[in-house]
Amino acid sequence: MDNKKATLELGTKPVGKLLAQYALPAMIAMTAASLYNIIDRVFIGQVVGPMAISGLAITFPFMNLAGAFGAAVGVGASTAISVKLGQRDYDTAENILGNTVTLNLIIGIVFGLVSIIFLDPILRFFGASDATIPYARSFMQVILAGNVISHMYFGMNAVLRAASKPRQAMMATIFTVVMNILLDVVFIWWWHWGIRGAAFATIISQAMALVWQMRLFANQDELLHLKRGIYRLKANLVKNIVAIGISPFLMNVCACIVVIFINNQLVSYGGDMAVGAYGIANSIAMIFVMFVIGLNQGMQPIAGYNYGSQQTDRLMRVVKLAILAATAIMVTGWLIAHLAPYYCARMFTTDPELIRQAIKAIQINMMMFPFIGYQMVVTNFFQCIGKVKISIFLSLSRQLLFLIPLLAVLPRFFLLDGVWASLPSSDFIASLVAAVIMFVYMRRLTRQAAEKQNVQP
Repeated sequence: MDNKKATLELGTKPVGKLLAQYALPAMIAMTAASLYNIIDRVFIGQVVGPMAISGLAITFPFMNLAGAFGAAVGVGASTAISVKLGQRDYDTAENILGNTVTLNLIIGIVFGLVSIIFLDPILRFFGASDATIPYARSFMQVILAGNVISHMYFGMNAVLRAASKPRQAMMATIFTVVMNILLDVVFIWWWHWGIRGAAFATIISQAMALVWQMRLFANQDELLHLKRGIYRLKANLVKNIVAIGISPFLMNVCACIVVIFINNQLVSYGGDMAVGAYGIANSIAMIFVMFVIGLNQGMQPIAGYNYGSQQTDRLMRVVKLAILAATAIMVTGWLIAHLAPYYCARMFTTDPELIRQAIKAIQINMMMFPFIGYQMVVTNFFQCIGKVKISIFLSLSRQLLFLIPLLAVLPRFFLLDGVWASLPSSDFIASLVAAVIMFVYMRRLTRQAAEKQNVQP
């Protein structure tokens, strides 16, 4: 099947089959990505020690901030490409591809250089102590030096999915995971490079996958391919990419701000070991979060195409199916968190105190997971159809509007328990808000579709 036919099928093939076709590879890829992050942490925790786990947890805000810029370009470009393909405007879609490459290069280089220059003050601000900053510094120096590679790799993977190549995107991620694990064994286990070895393994594996991605887009027979004349930035295209990508950008920036607050509160009320416990809990939670992110990535080209081609019934069906699937995934995570927290924590460390704190962190952090899948899909839905203001509000609500005030207030009364309690409380409130907004919008969308059907001859 050629690429153009595959793209046209987004508007004709049964929605359930399309969602499985696009979402399963993305879910496998995203879960594989979270697994190799976990394996990094397992190697670091078992070989280097518990304080290295805490040092790595300090880098989470940095990774979220880098991911924010990557998402602004990658998600924005892939959504814009999906809509243009739905409108069969192939020339514009190709120019978006070229602008994506240029934007990733510029942002990746600038972000990496600026962050390296101010690395130590930033890490201190993120909650690093004298004991954890050497580990965080060693890791981030390598990651930031290769930041442009990471930006290009994630950006090209997003465009692959939008260009009806979900399997190739999955293969790129799985290849990265396998290479990262192999290099972890060499760099950390055999050569004893410590936490810096994990960083080298990440960048080298992404660089190898990026070479393959660029070869795919260099193929002149593809519907979307790299060629002269598409790399010069065009104001209208950049504006469109940024307008769509601003929601995931703000979501990641909020995640960065929130983790800074959490880390600093944990250090204040529980010490470095509490930060390590949160790092372990966050790693376990991210497996299931990445499942839903993969589901959203699979939904994105289908929703974007059918919104662009004004097929409202298909748009609504794919959203409903995605919500059901996301809820099932997060309920599974909730069950594991409450039935087997010890085994989850034990993977990362043998330290009894860290295991004890991690068990509590895992259970509390994932307490409201049955509601989170719905909230994530709804936020992504509004992003896919270009309702940027609603998507931004939902992105901000869970992390910024609810969690940060709770983090500021609850620890004053309940100390460390207040920090932990803030997480599920904000999740529950944000999910309720998303449900109300989605209910109102779906009623409006259904009414508009009915009116359109009635006026047709």
